[in-house]
Amino acid sequence: MPKAALYNMQGEQIGEIELNAAVFGAEVNHHLLWEAVKVYLANQRVGTASTKTRAEVRGGGRKPWRQKGTGRARHGSIRSPIWRGGGIVFGPKPRDYRLRLPKKARRQALRSALSAKAAENRIKVIEELRFEEPKTRRFAALLKALNSPRKTLVVLEQADQNVIKSARNLPGVTTMVARDLNPYQVLNHDEILFTRGGIAQVEEVFAR
Repeated sequence: MPKAALYNMQGEQIGEIELNAAVFGAEVNHHLLWEAVKVYLANQRVGTASTKTRAEVRGGGRKPWRQKGTGRARHGSIRSPIWRGGGIVFGPKPRDYRLRLPKKARRQALRSALSAKAAENRIKVIEELRFEEPKTRRFAALLKALNSPRKTLVVLEQADQNVIKSARNLPGVTTMVARDLNPYQVLNHDEILFTRGGIAQVEEVFAR
């Protein structure tokens, strides 16, 4: 049964918590992780880059000079791609980059990512994470007391604006709620800090 250290708000270890083996002790499927990361990154692309072809560039309706007799190369339009200000050949056009991974594959990929972190002892659990007001200094002091690395993913049970605002100015630290957890964010951080409620929510949803 995989385990993780349990800490309090002062950064002191107060025990250990057993992790659900179905979520944190699964076999790591490296190919599925690659697929999940590829899909996540593709879905972040907005696909709005656009250029104009020679048919869309304004002007160029008149032939610039007659076909023969000038000693110059023949041209039909000043908006040809070889002219300055002309159209673009094979330039980007708006497109949809979205890819889709089946639900079962998405869940298995997240289990693989969490299991890989658990096997490396890169998962910590904090009993409660709560601030009366946003305080970046307090959050930084907590991470230092926990001996957490620069790139830490903080997983909350539900959105807490005081916690989110306290962490958002710390380089490398990302906060998210448990329901939005994905393999890319898990793999892209050196350590994951769960609240106790957050890890319970992940186990409840993904153990099925």
